[in-house]
Amino acid sequence: MTTTKSPDARVAAILDQLAARGMRRTSARQAILEALFAAESHVTAEDIAVEVHRRFPSVDVSTVYRTLDTLEQLGIIDHTHLAHGPAIFHLADDDHQHLVCERCGRVEEVAPEKLEPFLEALRAEFDFDVDRRHFALVGICAACRDR
Repeated sequence: MTTTKSPDARVAAILDQLAARGMRRTSARQAILEALFAAESHVTAEDIAVEVHRRFPSVDVSTVYRTLDTLEQLGIIDHTHLAHGPAIFHLADDDHQHLVCERCGRVEEVAPEKLEPFLEALRAEFDFDVDRRHFALVGICAACRDR
C-alpha cells in the first residue's frame, strides 16, 4: 500500500512519528530519510552514509546504522539480503520480493501475491510462516541461463 504523499511530506510525517515517541528531530535523521526517498533503487547503509556525508560531513556512519535500525524497528523500512552482498534498505510500504541472479546480479521485484500459493503450501504442510522480508530468492536469470 504505497501512499501518494510527496517525499517531503512523508519525511515530515516520519519525523513527527519519531518525535511522538520521544525521539529528537535531527538534521541527520532528516537527511537519512531524504536519502531513502531519493534513491531510485535499493540502497545500502553505505550508500545512504555517502549521501548524508555530502550534506553533513560530521555525521558518522554509525549514526546512519543506528537510525536505520530504529526506522526498521518502527516498521518504516525493511532490509533485505541480496545473495552474499550487504543488506539493502527500502520503505516497508513498498512490499515486494526480490529475485536475484547469482551470475549477473540482476534484481527483479515480484509482487507478494505471486508467492502466496508457495507460502500457503508451506503453512499447510509444515505449519510454518515465512518472514520473506529479509531474504531474496537467488537463482539464474533467463539471459544468463541462455548464454
